[in-house]
Amino acid sequence: MSILEITDYIGIIAFALSGYWVAAQHKLDILGAFIVAFLTALGGGVIRDILTGATPYAFTHTLPAAIVIGVVASAYLLRLQRFFDYQKKLIFLLSDGLGLVSFSISGAMAALSAQFNFFGVMLVALITAVGGGVVRDILLNEIPFILRTGFYGTIAILTGAFIFLLNEIGFLNPYTVTLLFFFSLFLRLWAIFGKWSLPKL
Repeated sequence: MSILEITDYIGIIAFALSGYWVAAQHKLDILGAFIVAFLTALGGGVIRDILTGATPYAFTHTLPAAIVIGVVASAYLLRLQRFFDYQKKLIFLLSDGLGLVSFSISGAMAALSAQFNFFGVMLVALITAVGGGVVRDILLNEIPFILRTGFYGTIAILTGAFIFLLNEIGFLNPYTVTLLFFFSLFLRLWAIFGKWSLPKL
């Protein structure tokens, strides 16, 4: 299994769970929960594949959809919808952070494979990480989360930049990607608890 597939699966699991909590917050029914989880977990990856000229992975493999179904079904059986105040729960923040970082890495690596330049790699990393969440928020008639918190999209952009630079100097390997994964996740959580934000207009 490649690094791209591993980060993809981690992102799918994490975003499917965070999508489920968002659905619970809006008191959707079980079908609504599945739709929101699918959009959150698979939307960014589908957009990434379209941008890089690949057939969407979620449409040619059964495992991504099976993971989302398994996560939502498990969350429902375990009654995780009890955590309605989800945005203040550490487990939600961790889940969302895992998805953000995982998809940032997979997006950047897919862009590298498509021979995108520095700007292209950062942009695809950002779109992959936040694309599903933006579609979800628009569906739920909310301002997309990326537009409300400064250090959400910033983490995705920085992660994409690091992936590009590691590749340029010949140090892109499973070990450096793993270190970057934990560094970006730590940075995201630190930004949350430190209440970092970019200047507002």
